[in-house]
Amino acid sequence: MTGVTLRQPDATDVRAAYRQCEQITRQQAKNFSYGITLLPGGKRRALSAVYAFARRIDDIGDGPMEPADKIDALEQARADLSGLTVESAARSADPVLVALADAARRFPIPVGAFGELIDGCAADVRGTRYATFADLEHYCRCVAGSIGRLSLGVFGSSDPAAAEQLADSLGVALQLTNILRDIREDLGNGRVYLPAEDIERFGCTIEPGGQTGRGDLSGELADLVRFEADRARDWYAVGLKLMPLLDRRSAASAGAMAGIYFRLLEHICAAPQVALERRISLPTREKALVAASALAGMTRRRGRLPEQVSPPAGGRP
Repeated sequence: MTGVTLRQPDATDVRAAYRQCEQITRQQAKNFSYGITLLPGGKRRALSAVYAFARRIDDIGDGPMEPADKIDALEQARADLSGLTVESAARSADPVLVALADAARRFPIPVGAFGELIDGCAADVRGTRYATFADLEHYCRCVAGSIGRLSLGVFGSSDPAAAEQLADSLGVALQLTNILRDIREDLGNGRVYLPAEDIERFGCTIEPGGQTGRGDLSGELADLVRFEADRARDWYAVGLKLMPLLDRRSAASAGAMAGIYFRLLEHICAAPQVALERRISLPTREKALVAASALAGMTRRRGRLPEQVSPPAGGRP
């Protein structure tokens, strides 16, 4: 179109947009925020923008809207990313989009990977169940492997092709941990993520209740949880091979995130029955210690979690 002047956001707009994304990350992505704070300023702001938009997508999927409205909102989020530029984001007056567009201009962030996250959230809205682990693995790659690849765009890597695969594997490990942490909460929302073949193998029942029901959990659930946790450990063992491909600060950031989630997995394994009744979380002090250890020790222990959370040896998933 001729005669139309596109508004360029000024530096104040962009700084304010990043501040809002950092606030969203601190308040709503607390486990990840410990790792993000270990990054230098430019990378910290860019990754906060990535997580703020990812949180927006998650909130749509978990929010109170009717399913059809959620699908519409997810498709609107997908449309918002199409042809995203700093100028188009400025026209929208959406600070998260402004920050994300600026971050994508500064770093090779594969913004299209958000489409996979949207696909995964749409599966949540539709109540998709997973017959086999292969089915669940695909879902995990959509909702968490995508975040790993988006993060890698900010981190950078000495071997991008290898790093992308490893970031994907680490994302699967983190998502499996999320699934084990949230079994009861997900059941209340009508969702079951654990593969039907595994539930049957251990003679368990995991069935959602009605709108207000807590659902049905029965059988050798502790054994099922430990089995899935062992599977997650194997994915951590592969995904952590990403660390030597990152610079020290990026490796510390990713290591802190992974370390916090691995510690959470260990807490779940130590008390599976508690995890089946309520959501387990790490104390703030424990998260801070893991993050500090990641920053202090990543140089001499490249490719490992902080010493106190090193996983047992495991084969490639």
